[in-house]
Amino acid sequence: MITFNQIKQLFAFETQGKYCVEILFSVNGITRFDSCWMGKMPDKVTAQDVYWFGLTADGKNAFDYPTFEEFSNAKVFDGKSLFEVWDTVTVEEIDGCEPMERLGDYIGENK
Repeated sequence: MITFNQIKQLFAFETQGKYCVEILFSVNGITRFDSCWMGKMPDKVTAQDVYWFGLTADGKNAFDYPTFEEFSNAKVFDGKSLFEVWDTVTVEEIDGCEPMERLGDYIGENK
């Protein structure tokens, strides 16, 4: 299981204005939050990092935040934040790869 501290470390990865992080996840026990996405990418205009959620396939529940703090504390899960629901989150993929293996690349555990 990936801890909230580890996900915080992952999101601290420097995108250098060109890299993206994409995480497929589910919130256990809430079926409408199956197969959701979250990530970090540079804004095409400013190159500043944007933290984002894509909670439904139709794109109607997409949210962008300028900081990890705002992102992780946004109450987008039925009035709860990512931080508050983290113990019920299952990370399914990170950048299309097995989560623990890819996580190590971001937080320096695969060197």
